[in-house]
Amino acid sequence: MDAQTLYEGLIGHGLIVPVRVAGAFGRGVVFEDVLERVNAALGKHPGLATAEYFTFPPVIDRQIIEKTDYLESFPQLAGTVSSFFGKERQAKELAARVRAGQPWHEYLGMTEVSLNPAACYPLYPTITGALPEGGRLVTMTNWVFRHEPSPEPTRMQAFRVRELVRAGSADAVAAWRDEWLEAGLSFLKELELPVSTDVAADPFFGRAGKILADGQKAQKLKFELLVPVISVTQPTAVASFNYHQDHFGTVFGIRQADGAVAHSACVGFGLERIVMALFATHGFEVGAWPQHVRSKLWA
Repeated sequence: MDAQTLYEGLIGHGLIVPVRVAGAFGRGVVFEDVLERVNAALGKHPGLATAEYFTFPPVIDRQIIEKTDYLESFPQLAGTVSSFFGKERQAKELAARVRAGQPWHEYLGMTEVSLNPAACYPLYPTITGALPEGGRLVTMTNWVFRHEPSPEPTRMQAFRVRELVRAGSADAVAAWRDEWLEAGLSFLKELELPVSTDVAADPFFGRAGKILADGQKAQKLKFELLVPVISVTQPTAVASFNYHQDHFGTVFGIRQADGAVAHSACVGFGLERIVMALFATHGFEVGAWPQHVRSKLWA
């Protein structure tokens, strides 16, 4: 199934609602029902029995993307939030510009928030300081924004991620990441998706970004689960498994119980992409899906 066939099928069955802006479509009731059931099934995994659960809004403190080097590494994906700070005269000028179809961005200024570019980012400033013995395990379902408009339906500007974050010692965190790589693979196989795993890298910007990506792959800091949603030769990443080493621990002053800098890892399941993988694999009518898949989600 190619990208256009998937997109038209999702629209034709009322699963998504097209809008003018690429990658910002609406979701229909059946699409949302499947997404919520996938998320609920993930949440039942015994590995999350002791996890804390948080939800953060789609906007975060702008200082987070400034402190984490996100703007140096991924400026092409970032989205900051601007607002109007002027007085009545400037408001009238802005409105006139809009009516005339002219640019009006110069009347806006940066606010203290940015759109959230990674589901785990809001958490780290909240766990500054010493972790409890054994570290912390947190799970979240957060909206994520990436400025990469595309007609390809799995490449969205705004989407939801079921995120798991582990912070603690290097050995414990790395082992946890690897355990969840196997757990994620088993979960998607239970949904009868043709899933595989591979070493991956983040989309670092520019020529220097290739060096960073090569280093990330060489150290096996990032793995992805891949499903051929629109291409067999270029399957879609539906989940990622990332070991940050001590990066966030250093940036946000997160320490282990013994005072050493904490290491962290995150696991992210792209909920919309998993749902699209299900429709692409099993068809657009959920009533015709394999019984085993339906029992897994509609238990």
